[in-house]
Amino acid sequence: MSASGETTGAQKIHLTVNGEVVSVRAYPMERLLDVLRHELGLNGVKEGCGEGECGSCAVLMNGELVNSCLVPIAQASGVQVTTIEGLAKDGRLHPLQESFLACGGAQCGICTPGMILAAVHLLDRCPRPTLEQIKEGLSGNLCRCTGYMQILEAVSRVARENLPR
Repeated sequence: MSASGETTGAQKIHLTVNGEVVSVRAYPMERLLDVLRHELGLNGVKEGCGEGECGSCAVLMNGELVNSCLVPIAQASGVQVTTIEGLAKDGRLHPLQESFLACGGAQCGICTPGMILAAVHLLDRCPRPTLEQIKEGLSGNLCRCTGYMQILEAVSRVARENLPR
């Protein structure tokens, strides 16, 4: 066993991040969160609790919402990962990003990337959610700044206006 507690050496891992195929050298049990932030420079992925409780590190992995602090990089081998940086297209923010800005749903910014990805995940599955469905869809993401009303309005606005996602 190495000094870091790893039982095997660093390995080359291939995955697709925000549409780009990448290869990283990492220990199999290294967290996806750390690889995204430290190896790939994707600082939009935030670490809040490190225990999978707050949703700040949420990303989409093959279209499913996951807390990247709980995913060993070995489990991400060969998968598609979308972070907040992958939502903007052709220099334009994603409609949810625009709506969070317009509605004041982004304050300190720690929860915002994970919250927006949770909303993307929800609206991909339920384009016209009720307020209760929005609350349930975002329930794995904690915010200490907004009181949630601006966040709920931002998601409701995109659903109501049927903005492209």
